[in-house]
Amino acid sequence: MSTVAQRSFVAVEKPGQEEWVLVDARGATLGRLAVNLARILRGKHRPTYTPHALCGDQVIVINASEIVVTGAKRTDKIYDRYSGYPGGRRERTYQELVDRDPTAPLREAVRGMLQHNNLGDRQLRRLKIYPGSEHPHTAQQPVAIKFGDHAEVVKL
Repeated sequence: MSTVAQRSFVAVEKPGQEEWVLVDARGATLGRLAVNLARILRGKHRPTYTPHALCGDQVIVINASEIVVTGAKRTDKIYDRYSGYPGGRRERTYQELVDRDPTAPLREAVRGMLQHNNLGDRQLRRLKIYPGSEHPHTAQQPVAIKFGDHAEVVKL
């Protein structure tokens, strides 16, 4: 009786294998959009997903200034930083952060959902967020997608 070893598939990072996707954030809820973006950046939508490899897509988000937050988060949600020095804590509300940089809340939400290591940093660099509807990535021919129920991706 012969024994055949089972083989497991392990993804290998290959440059240029990613796709470019375009997401319109107009009217989307901040957290729900961030979950779906993090899923695409990690590559969990692909059958070849491997946790330790960079296998996600490049994501372009337009109209980030028109993201919706529910409840009283616009005035009550606090973003804080701490420099490590006494008195070095800085706080900003959601509204103050949006007034300063309309793309920052979405970037912070997605960053919190990615791994906190070098791989997460590399994945976050693949996220391009623009406050308006213009973006400089038309040469990459991004595929427009929208998110349906249960994190399904619908190509437009």
